[in-house]
Amino acid sequence: MTKIFIDGSAGTTGLRIRERLENRPGLDILTLPEELRKDPEARRVALNSADIAFLCLPDAAAREAVALVDNPDTVIIDTSTAHRTADGWTYGFPELVGKDAIKNAKRIANPGCHASGFVALVAPLVKAGLIAKDAKLTCFSLTGYSGGGKPMIADYQSENRDPLLDAPRQYGLGQTHKHLPEMAKVCGLVNDPIFCPIVGDFYSGMEVTVPLFGCDVKGTIEDIKSVYYHTYTGRLVTFNHQADEGGFLSAAALSGSDGMQLTATGNADRILLTARFDNLGKGASGAAIQNMNILLGVDETTGLSI
Repeated sequence: MTKIFIDGSAGTTGLRIRERLENRPGLDILTLPEELRKDPEARRVALNSADIAFLCLPDAAAREAVALVDNPDTVIIDTSTAHRTADGWTYGFPELVGKDAIKNAKRIANPGCHASGFVALVAPLVKAGLIAKDAKLTCFSLTGYSGGGKPMIADYQSENRDPLLDAPRQYGLGQTHKHLPEMAKVCGLVNDPIFCPIVGDFYSGMEVTVPLFGCDVKGTIEDIKSVYYHTYTGRLVTFNHQADEGGFLSAAALSGSDGMQLTATGNADRILLTARFDNLGKGASGAAIQNMNILLGVDETTGLSI
C-alpha cells in the first residue's frame, strides 16, 4: 500500500484530491483528527510517514511543511506557489519536462492554473525558436470562480450576492500576479508577460489566450501548429486543429475534464494561441494526481477524466 498524506485537505484542491483518491485501491490515505490538523508535531509525523505528501496550503505554510520533512523517501507534490521557481524542485508539467523527470523527483511543484495554459502554449515555441526569449508577450485568461477557493465560491453562490458578480471581473491589476514568475522562468522568457486574468460567473473552466503578431513569429502559424502537434503526443494535452463552436470558444468546454486542449487560430498577420482546460483539473488536482500516477509507475490517466 502506498501511503498518501494531504496536508491542507480542507481547501478546494485538497478536498478534490481526497475525493479522487479515497476509494482508489492500493492507496492508504493518512488522516489527522480535526483538532490536530494544524498541529506541527502531528503534521511532521504524518508527512514523514507518507510515501507521497500533497501540500495544499498557503505559500508560507507549504514552506513550513517542507521543513518538517526529514524522511529522504517522502516525495512532496506542492500545489502552492511556494516552490514553482525554486532550485531543486521539478516543475510538475510532464508534457514539457518529461515523465522521467517526474518519476525521479522527490520535490515536485504543481503548476499554477493560469500558468499551466501559458507555459503549454509558449514554452514549446520558445524552445523551437519561433518566439524570441526577449519577446514581450500579452496573456489574458478567463477562469471560473472556483479558482478563488472557498471564499469566492461562497460569494458567487450567495443568495444576496453583489450584482457586480453577474459580469466578468478583471483582477491582478497591479501586474504582480503570483503566477508571473513561473510563466516567465518555465518558458525561458526574459520579460514577464502583461497578464490579464478575468473571473466569470461560471463554476469551473479556463481559457488562456496569448495573442501574437505574425511579424513577431520566426515562422508561420503552420509552424506553430506543427510544434504543438509534435510536442503534445499524449492523451491529456492535445492540439485541436478545428476547435470552433460556431465562431466561439467557450471557457467552460473542458469543465469537469483533466485534459487540456490547445488551438492556434487567426491568420498570417495576427495569431491567437489558446489553451482550454479545467482550473480544478489540469489546473490543480488533476495535474497533481497525474504526477502521482507517474511516480507510482501506473498509467498517468488513472483516476482522471479525459
